[in-house]
Amino acid sequence: MKIKYLGTGASEGIPSLFCKCPVCQSAIKNGGRDIRSRNQALIDDKILVDFPPDTFMHIVHGGLDLQSIHACIVTHSHGDHLYTSDIWARKKAVSPILDNEGTPLDFYATSVGYEKIAALIKNNEIEDDRVTANLIKAFEPFSAEGYDITPVRADHSPNTDPVLFIIEKDGKAIFYANDTGRLPAETVEYLKNCGKHLDLVSFDCTNGFNSGDRFHMNFKACSDTKQMLCDLGLCDKDTKWVITHLCHNCGGTREELEAEAEKLGFIAAYDGLTVEF
Repeated sequence: MKIKYLGTGASEGIPSLFCKCPVCQSAIKNGGRDIRSRNQALIDDKILVDFPPDTFMHIVHGGLDLQSIHACIVTHSHGDHLYTSDIWARKKAVSPILDNEGTPLDFYATSVGYEKIAALIKNNEIEDDRVTANLIKAFEPFSAEGYDITPVRADHSPNTDPVLFIIEKDGKAIFYANDTGRLPAETVEYLKNCGKHLDLVSFDCTNGFNSGDRFHMNFKACSDTKQMLCDLGLCDKDTKWVITHLCHNCGGTREELEAEAEKLGFIAAYDGLTVEF
C-alpha cells in the first residue's frame, strides 16, 4: 500500500491568508515544503481522503488525477475537509466529457457530511452516474474500491459527526487519525479488541508544541497514543508513523517540527510526501 499526502495543513493552510507570524512569513519567503495546503490524502491512487477547497490545487500542482478516483471517504463536515461547492463541477452540463463515463465518484460520509453532499446533488440535479452520497456510521465497516474500511469515533467537534478510518487491503492496514484529540474511550476499546495490525499510523498534530490535546493532538498526545497502540499489540517495529494537519500556530517552524517528530519516531508529512509499505 501507499499513501500520498496531497495537503498537510490545518484549516488556514500555511501561509494563513491574513497572518504575519514568523511561520507564515517564512513560508512566503521559502516556498517549497514550508507551504501547506488544506489536508487531503490519497491511498493507492484509488481512495481519496477528504475533499478540501484545495483539491483544485492538488490537481494542478500535486499530480492528483481526480477523474481516475471513484471513492472519497470524508472524516467530517468542516469546510476544510468537505468543500461541497466543487462537487458541482462533476455535473454533465459543467464537465461533459469524463474518463470512465458512467462510473460515479462515490462519497462516503457520516450524517452531517452525507446530508450536505446529498443536498448539493439534489439542489443541482447532479446525475447519479456522476456523484453518489453514501451514509456511513462509526464502527460499521464498509467496502469501497476493493478496500475494507472501518470508521471509528474521533474526538473533534461533535456537531460534525467526526470519524477516523482504518483502511485495509491485502493484509495491510492504515490508521488515518485526523482531525482528533486523544482517542475516545470507545475507539480505544474497539482497537483493543479488533485484532488488527497497523502498518501505517497517521496522526493529527495540529497543536504541535502547544498544550492542547482536545479536538486536535499535540506532540505529547501523539507520542502517548503511539505508545498506547504499541502496548495494545497493534503495531510493531515495522509500523510507519506520520504526523500531519500541521498549523502555523503550532509553536514551531517546519524545521523544528521535523526535528521533534524525528526524535519521537514520526515522519512530519509535507505536501507531496508519499509513503509506501
